[in-house]
Amino acid sequence: MNSYNINNNTIALIPIKNRCTKVIEENDTFLVNMNPMKIIERSCEFFGSSYLGRHIGTKVLTGIRYKSPIIIEESNNIIYFPTTSPRLLECIWISLNHIDKYIKKEDKSLIYFINGEKLIINISYESFNNQYLRATKLEYIIRKRKL
Repeated sequence: MNSYNINNNTIALIPIKNRCTKVIEENDTFLVNMNPMKIIERSCEFFGSSYLGRHIGTKVLTGIRYKSPIIIEESNNIIYFPTTSPRLLECIWISLNHIDKYIKKEDKSLIYFINGEKLIINISYESFNNQYLRATKLEYIIRKRKL
């Protein structure tokens, strides 16, 4: 597949060699010939904004400046967060809404998704927990504003 837009079923975007992305959805897994950051950027544009605009919005709402969670689409609270700096090719993007729980697995993190999928990522539990909490903070602020 040469193009992809994030939707309610998208769980994670995992970089693969040669600037390709493994997309995990609720009921499917496939490859897209774009890197995860390009998918994030194009998905923001698809929903009427830009990555930079979303990044600035997160900074204004939360004060988070680095490794910021991003609102892909606001009405459905589609929020993604990076596992490392988004500038790095190995950055994985994960949907906040699809996480069931996560645990420490040696020096890595094991994520359980609500559809039963599991994913081990090469970041510490503490780093993953921090990213998760930052995304949760953004979601809370958005939800509170909608009331």
